[in-house]
Order: sequence, then C-alpha cells, then structure tokens
Amino acid sequence: MKNLGRHVLAEIYGCEFDILNDVTKVEEIMVNAALEAGAEVREFVFHKFSPQGVSGVVVISESHLAIHTWPELGYAAVDVFTCGDKVDPWDACNYLVRNFGAEDMSAQETVRGLLPEKVANQPAAVNL
Repeated sequence: MKNLGRHVLAEIYGCEFDILNDVTKVEEIMVNAALEAGAEVREFVFHKFSPQGVSGVVVISESHLAIHTWPELGYAAVDVFTCGDKVDPWDACNYLVRNFGAEDMSAQETVRGLLPEKVANQPAAVNL
C-alpha cells in the first residue's frame, strides 16, 4: 500500500517560558522549522492568548505544522503533517526542540492516507 503522508504528534516538555509566550518568536521558530525540514511555506497565522500561550499554524505545500503552547508549564503540543517524500517531519520536530530550549520530547508518527495500490494509481481529479 502507498501512503500519502507522515504525521508526527509531538509533546515538547521543559521549554523556556519566554519563548513559548512570545508570539513573534514562536512564529519565527515554526516557520524556520518548516524550512529546516525542506518544506515550502505558503501562509502562517499565530495568535497570542491572555494571560499566556500561543497557537498557530504554518501552511506548507506539503501540508502543515501546528502548535499550542502552555508557557506556564513549559509545554508545547505540536503536529507536523507532511505529504510526499521530500520533507521529513522529524527534522522540523528536532528543530523545535532545540529552539524552544526543551528538555524532552515524546512523539509518535502516524502514516496517513494508506491507499490500496488500485486507488493510488488513479489519475488525480482536475479541479475547475
């Protein structure tokens, strides 16, 4: 069976409060994580919560990276979904760990879009 993509769900612990609570820093790190993994960034949007926390998404040609932070706990919930075989979601996750000053990461990968060979070999639909 052929798959369409890889989806890594990461729990990132022991991160620096000042980084996870700064929407500009989180945005910059997330965009750079996508680039580090070899992705093509299309758009991104991030939001700062009060009194603390940041949520955001980076849309890439190959799918997306998303995050929600709990700075008071030093914790970030991240998912990195990549399609195709040119972008490695683990490269993005490891970049995030380094740049959030994290102590630990627990992550799991799920293969997405497991298609029977018959379906995988059909021509793509044309959107008009």
